[in-house]
Amino acid sequence: MMKIKAVLTFVALAAVSAPAVLAQKYNGLIDKTVAIIGNEMILLSDVESMAQEMEFNGYVSDRNLRCEVLENLMVNKIFYTQAVLDSITVNPDMINAALNDRMNYILTQFGGEAAAEKYFQKPMHRLREWMREMIMEQNMASEMQRGVAGKVGEVTPREVEQYYRRLPKDSLPEIPTEYQISQIVLYPDVDRAKMEVRERLLEFRQRVLDGEKFSLLATLYSEDPGSAMRGGELGMAPKSVFWPEFSDAAMSLKPGQVSPIVETPDGFHLIQLIAREGDMFNARHILLRPRYTIEDRDSAFIRLDSIRNAVLADSLTFEQAARKFSEDPVTRTNGGVVSDPATGAPFFEVDRLKPAEYAVLKDMKEGEISRPVESTDNEGREGRGNTVYKILRLDRIRPAHTASFSEDFNILLDMATNQKAVNAIEQFIKEKQATTYIVIDPLFQHCVFQREGWIK
Repeated sequence: MMKIKAVLTFVALAAVSAPAVLAQKYNGLIDKTVAIIGNEMILLSDVESMAQEMEFNGYVSDRNLRCEVLENLMVNKIFYTQAVLDSITVNPDMINAALNDRMNYILTQFGGEAAAEKYFQKPMHRLREWMREMIMEQNMASEMQRGVAGKVGEVTPREVEQYYRRLPKDSLPEIPTEYQISQIVLYPDVDRAKMEVRERLLEFRQRVLDGEKFSLLATLYSEDPGSAMRGGELGMAPKSVFWPEFSDAAMSLKPGQVSPIVETPDGFHLIQLIAREGDMFNARHILLRPRYTIEDRDSAFIRLDSIRNAVLADSLTFEQAARKFSEDPVTRTNGGVVSDPATGAPFFEVDRLKPAEYAVLKDMKEGEISRPVESTDNEGREGRGNTVYKILRLDRIRPAHTASFSEDFNILLDMATNQKAVNAIEQFIKEKQATTYIVIDPLFQHCVFQREGWIK
């Protein structure tokens, strides 16, 4: 599918829910203040809208969900109140970026401003103001919470050992089998493959200009499965959610026009504009990606076999071969050693390995070098990556085991540090509960909260 930029998810999507929903759940009561924390109020609509979003996202609580939501909001208010007292500020550029991401997400979900205004029962400028206030408050509270957690200081090795020895054995994490690997990578002939894609898209463009339906060609040939089933249509969305090259090309068109070929990190596109509304547009597209031939594969495999044989014959080490021949800029400089791009760790759990590579590694012994294999790089475009060919050396296998102090110190260090921070945060909440003016409406006084001290 098309690349969509990540958006922040901590802001409730439906802050002003339909009154009918509130009336149904609260016996006709439309809205009221249900908690006061210091000088801050929490409204019934705040609780309900957050609960609705959590239910929509599939969250299941082992407690009363709305009681859980209210407690979370009260905790947030405690940190926000202290942040105000401590004159904590947040970067306005960060707030604006988060606001824009959130508004873009909303407009994309609802298909434009009119539908969003109808759902939220607010004009767009009011909706933006309300969103900005929520994001500002959440960021200030989070900054205050990070400050409290940061005061715990570093955890010493002795503290880690004490934490480890206090943990019940059934609470220790199970560490799955892990692999440490090195690689030598060759890329296929990208220029030839790109040229073939361009020629095919030029053919499609001419067929559209000659009268064929763009939507039919998109359904038949586009490699974006999400939009192909809709004739290539993407839906009305802000231009900022797409790659800049794609948005610029789409926004330059008139409705019905077809773009020249556009290259993005997803591949190559033809774009047909359907409609434009301010900084939003709806378009169809046909996406094609470079494909490689058996000849590309065979040529790379022959070279890799030659490199492998040279290493096995001790003509050069694997590390020397990686630095000399590998075309992967990340691993070439360190002798081919591969690190998990998500964590930086030198070991990979099975589910972090690429399927084609695990299929080879699972039958290898430490120190062995694989035959050539077709795989992907770590570009991560929609989880696919680009086609590459490589040989792998299995450097080490760590069998599955229960975490131990000697083997898994870093994991235990993270756990101990996190627990120390959690303890500091809970202590802070407890102290503020005792000194903060807190009133909870009778509507929620039946709640069994996770923490004592809310109801006085």
